[in-house]
Amino acid sequence: MLGAMAAIGTAGVSGMASAATPGARERNVPPDATKVQGVGVATDDGGYGLRSQFETEVRTRYPTKTTESSWSFTPLQDSIGMITPSGLHYERHHGGIATIDPSKHMLYVHGMVKQAKKFSMADLKRFPALSRMMFLECSGNGLTEWAKPTLKTVQGTHGLTSTSEWVGVPLSTILNEAGLKPGAKWLLAEGGDAAVMTRSIPIEKAMKDCLLAYGQNGEAIRPEQGYPLRLFVPGYEGNMSIKWLRRIEVSDMPFMTREETSKYTDLMPDGTALQFSFLMEAKSVITYPSGEMLLQKPGFYEISGLAWSGRGAVKRVEVSVDGGKSWRDATLHGPVLPICHTRFTLPWEWDGKEAILQSRCTDETGYVQPTIKALVDERGLSSVYHLNGIQSWKVAASGEVSNVHHY
Repeated sequence: MLGAMAAIGTAGVSGMASAATPGARERNVPPDATKVQGVGVATDDGGYGLRSQFETEVRTRYPTKTTESSWSFTPLQDSIGMITPSGLHYERHHGGIATIDPSKHMLYVHGMVKQAKKFSMADLKRFPALSRMMFLECSGNGLTEWAKPTLKTVQGTHGLTSTSEWVGVPLSTILNEAGLKPGAKWLLAEGGDAAVMTRSIPIEKAMKDCLLAYGQNGEAIRPEQGYPLRLFVPGYEGNMSIKWLRRIEVSDMPFMTREETSKYTDLMPDGTALQFSFLMEAKSVITYPSGEMLLQKPGFYEISGLAWSGRGAVKRVEVSVDGGKSWRDATLHGPVLPICHTRFTLPWEWDGKEAILQSRCTDETGYVQPTIKALVDERGLSSVYHLNGIQSWKVAASGEVSNVHHY
């Protein structure tokens, strides 16, 4: 079990003084910015653009056993809307971040195909592109929270999920170029990183909606997201969306790689394991107020959070302020898209007494987000993957917010 993440402070912003330069009013010209207290002089942004010095939210990294492996968590508590900036998108790698020259990168497609093919990045970009806003989530998101509340912030409990606009070529286009042979049922996706990440993907899913992505949020995907090319498998556990994609092999059976045998399987109480549990089920979390925040005084607050489902679109989000005794429908802020984060809000008048805040998501298939207790009763405590139980935040009479389990 991973250790608790250090708390992240939020920097306050003081107001700027606005002393006028003597004589400015008479001359009807703005004051000289270089002589006004608290006003800085514009500097060169390198041609790419910088965020304000007063915006300090960053991803946080968990300690791992090796320096080659890393988890970096999105600061959901600071998120605005539904899209995650590329620089704050969560990141998971198993063997370092590969450095790949796109002009030399090739994607090889072989196995049970009529004609083995290789594609350069230029080749791939000649095909018609598709753009979709979709969430990505690690199936280990929340793995510390099964038995007891462990991490203090929503960044720690839920920060392994993010939403971006992804642009690329449908995988079906490339598979059709190579031609699938009769009996083809699975493919192997292989990454070009030091870990040589590999996962088996069902052909039905590959042909339905998988994407060979080279763009993210209006620019090339970043190195930590798989530059220059990654596979994107919508609604499935993030480990399957292989980064630095270099090879696809088509077969009539799954490949039983390390990442789908000893890892990324769900251990059950009877000693068996669920394999190929790909789908990320409906989930939601309140991001404000959430762990380690402080409500200064009783009064009006707007509860806000995110909901998502690998099955499709979010249909409904309910919020409780009394630990599940009663529920109210939250407002869903559009666009409400399939397999995408959806922002929800609910007005709340806090009376200064202890409260337990929870959210519960229902997706378009009718699936309802369960409690953590229901998941533990069914699956025990040996599994670390696919925790989508209802998150509880306790608001103390002092206004301090903490992570709790409440059933």
